[in-house]
Amino acid sequence: MSGVTLHPVDSSMMSHIGYDPASKTLTILFHSGKLYDYDGVPQEVYERFLAASSQGSFFRNEIDDCYEYRQVRGRR
Repeated sequence: MSGVTLHPVDSSMMSHIGYDPASKTLTILFHSGKLYDYDGVPQEVYERFLAASSQGSFFRNEIDDCYEYRQVRGRR
C-alpha cells in the first residue's frame, strides 16, 4: 500500500477500503487492525464493493479467495 486514500465504510468486518487504479490494488483495513492488499482487482469490482448494501457479504462472495493478497500490517 503506497499513497492509497482509504475511505471509511459502514461494516462490522472492515473499517476502511481504498483502491489504486494504476496497480489494480484494493486495500482493506479490518476492525482487527489488519491491513491487506488484494492484487488484480478491476475498478468495476471496487466500485460495486463501495456501493454494496453489505460490504462484508460482498467481500466474502466477490473478493475473499478470488484475488491474490498480502498482509501489509497487523498480526500474522
